[in-house]
Amino acid sequence: MGVKTILKRIAKKCFNIGPETAEDYRRRGVKIGKNPGLVDCILDYGHGYLIEIGDNSKFAHVTILTHDASTKTELGYSKIGRVKIGNDVFIGHGSIILPGTTIGDRVVIGAGSVVKGNIPGNSVAVGNPATVVCTYDEYIEKNRKKMEHSPVYNTPWDRKTPGEISRIKEELADGTIGFDD
Repeated sequence: MGVKTILKRIAKKCFNIGPETAEDYRRRGVKIGKNPGLVDCILDYGHGYLIEIGDNSKFAHVTILTHDASTKTELGYSKIGRVKIGNDVFIGHGSIILPGTTIGDRVVIGAGSVVKGNIPGNSVAVGNPATVVCTYDEYIEKNRKKMEHSPVYNTPWDRKTPGEISRIKEELADGTIGFDD
């Protein structure tokens, strides 16, 4: 084990610095289902026991809050609320999930969304505040049709050759959207 790895572990244990894994969150009381994908997320540190995440849910750079300390100074108490996220949910980069939120199964939350309240299952929601714009099924079908006329790349990102990367950059240079494995 290298010095850098050891220093990261020490910093994380002493100062709570660095990305946490699903197992780290589980130890703090977060209920997380099977096959999670949590990349560089921030899940409320002091109230993790109020968070429930279903199976096969994927998030990157998402913040999930179960408390609101805006009342702490005047009232001496923070507001708290549960967050429940269903199965097969994708939450886009930079989204914030606020206390008292329930997100159903088979939901896509667009990048940068702020979510409060109830997002029903089989839906796509975007914006601030997040609002439902279509069903999950409509979204998938629309993108399935786009794939028929868009570049599709099958090599996993960590195995792409320099030649493949150059080709992809060229094919997407004009703003075209492609699909990648």
